[in-house]
Amino acid sequence: MDDYQQTIRTLSDRIVLAQTPIRVLDAVKWDENIRQGFLKAKGKAMPAVDRDYYLNRPLSFDSSAVKLEFQNIERDITRRLGQFSPVGQIMRRMCREYRMVVRMLEARGTEDFGLISQELYGAASDAFHAGDPTLADLGLMLSDYLNNIDGRGDLKDEAKTLTAKDAVALLQTRLNKVFGEAEETIRVFESDGIVADAAAGADYIKIRADAMFNERDVRALEVHEGLVHVGTTLNGQNQPICTFLSKGPPSSTVTQEGLAILMEIITFASYPSRLRKLTNRTRAIHMVEEGADFLQVFEFFREQGFEMAESYGNASRVFRGSVPDGLPFTKDLSYLKGFIMVYNYIQLAVRKGKLEQVPLLFCGKTTLEDMRTLRQLVDEGLVVPPKYLPEQVRDMNALAAWMCFSNFLNHLSLDRIEADYSNIL
Repeated sequence: MDDYQQTIRTLSDRIVLAQTPIRVLDAVKWDENIRQGFLKAKGKAMPAVDRDYYLNRPLSFDSSAVKLEFQNIERDITRRLGQFSPVGQIMRRMCREYRMVVRMLEARGTEDFGLISQELYGAASDAFHAGDPTLADLGLMLSDYLNNIDGRGDLKDEAKTLTAKDAVALLQTRLNKVFGEAEETIRVFESDGIVADAAAGADYIKIRADAMFNERDVRALEVHEGLVHVGTTLNGQNQPICTFLSKGPPSSTVTQEGLAILMEIITFASYPSRLRKLTNRTRAIHMVEEGADFLQVFEFFREQGFEMAESYGNASRVFRGSVPDGLPFTKDLSYLKGFIMVYNYIQLAVRKGKLEQVPLLFCGKTTLEDMRTLRQLVDEGLVVPPKYLPEQVRDMNALAAWMCFSNFLNHLSLDRIEADYSNIL
């Protein structure tokens, strides 16, 4: 490694170290006693969460010291790499984002929390392009389509007959095929302490011990958590110089979750009830942006057919870090927003003949706006291409064909087609 590469590596390692104590989801989640209290009151009283609730649960790190460290790193990047260094620009943006994340966590229980969350993850009322539909519109549109197919008995979810133990064994076997059994690259195990059915770490996937699954769920977890989340982390950890690619600030969350949903769709691993989950979350966030409180969001999930405990779980995702009548935590918009953005990106890469760009999405916790720079960094030998890739991206033939058709279909008017097809549908 020459001096220049060594400098990048040193600064990069400092970013990785500085962000280590920041655990966003741990800092914003509500305790079990809040859940118990809410269910005891039969869902009639607001959860007992206010600003003081968070002040009594201080952050696990010194927020001022962490912000200062990121400020110092940012200044050192400019000093040592110059103002216009492409890799320096990515690293500086990461420092700024992490400072903003810490500011958001300091503001738990206040209006600023929700405002910074919108700045980091976006809002449901954001348009993709001037005049185009917003995320909230997409949520409603998808809901309508899902309602139209909901009544079909043959699309009902299979019974969840697999225990966590079964799911662990099945998932481990499948992931070994991708990541290599001998290397023991990735571990799957049961865990008690998680809210979701599953969660991915650097080289592991945790499955909630009391959750039940069917084969379709396991397939979706294999693609979403395994191929994308763990795959991109491992590819980031394989970086000899730009080690920061193993860690993801919020802007990479949108790209990562979008990539995970896209992979689910193109591997045919997704299904209507899973999509419904994403659309419901988007709609719930939009309701809160429009002024709805916790009880109204809870009722919305009850109307969608969820039991009381599940409706509480879904509604509390929207208000984590906030208060029951405050602004939403908008991280859950990342899935649909990221999907649209990544899909468009791949579509354009095919249209412009830049297919080589697409696998680079997997070389770590990347962000769409950095893709051009990443290409440059690969050419300069500062970033190594990804080792672990889903086969749909390793061999781009099928994906390229799909996107060629997709590009054409975008030009057709579905409303006019609907009128023409009305006598045959």
